[in-house]
Amino acid sequence: MDGTRDVDLHLIGKLHHGANLRYLYTGPQKPRGHRKQYAGKVVFTDLAGFEFVQHIGHQTLYTAVVNSPTLKRNLRIVYVCKPKNDQLLTAVLFSTNLTLSAIAIYRYYTARFQIEFLFRDAKQFTGLADCQARSKERLHVHVNASMTVLINLLKRGDRHQHEHDTEHVLSIQSWTIRKFNEHQLARFTTMVDVDLTSITSLPLYEELINYGVIAA
Repeated sequence: MDGTRDVDLHLIGKLHHGANLRYLYTGPQKPRGHRKQYAGKVVFTDLAGFEFVQHIGHQTLYTAVVNSPTLKRNLRIVYVCKPKNDQLLTAVLFSTNLTLSAIAIYRYYTARFQIEFLFRDAKQFTGLADCQARSKERLHVHVNASMTVLINLLKRGDRHQHEHDTEHVLSIQSWTIRKFNEHQLARFTTMVDVDLTSITSLPLYEELINYGVIAA
């Protein structure tokens, strides 16, 4: 966390429910002596010190700026509550950016799954982890090339192919198989001296290049 802040970036994450947190004291101070900084330990069974934010679906968001003795800094936390059957599911999100809204923290944190999928797919299918360069500039180019293929080219092609299918789910593995099939078919037609353009216009062509893809 110190390293993140040293480069002037902020961190968003999740705390466990037993995290040691304390409210900030905002009342009047004594004219002399030590200034009071804290107003008691945060107990999540009592949300009197929290501000209600809003409801998002079946979830309710509360927020407060508190201090973490463990992390030695103030945090904005977002307490998320969701009733399920006879239970109350909760999560404690945090950000080192005290001015960031609770809604933004919630949305940024819930977007982490998509970010993780991007890195997973880039490592598995677009060579993100295959670069052996050491210089900062070359690594920068490699990462951008890998992510450009994944995010821009493949997803653009997928949207174009399934623009009328609102239920379609993108599968990078399926696109890898599809591109391999296209490459193999192009090689076969070249080897037997057949014009590929005479095949691409046939309905059978789509069936051939989609052989082995994952049905979404």
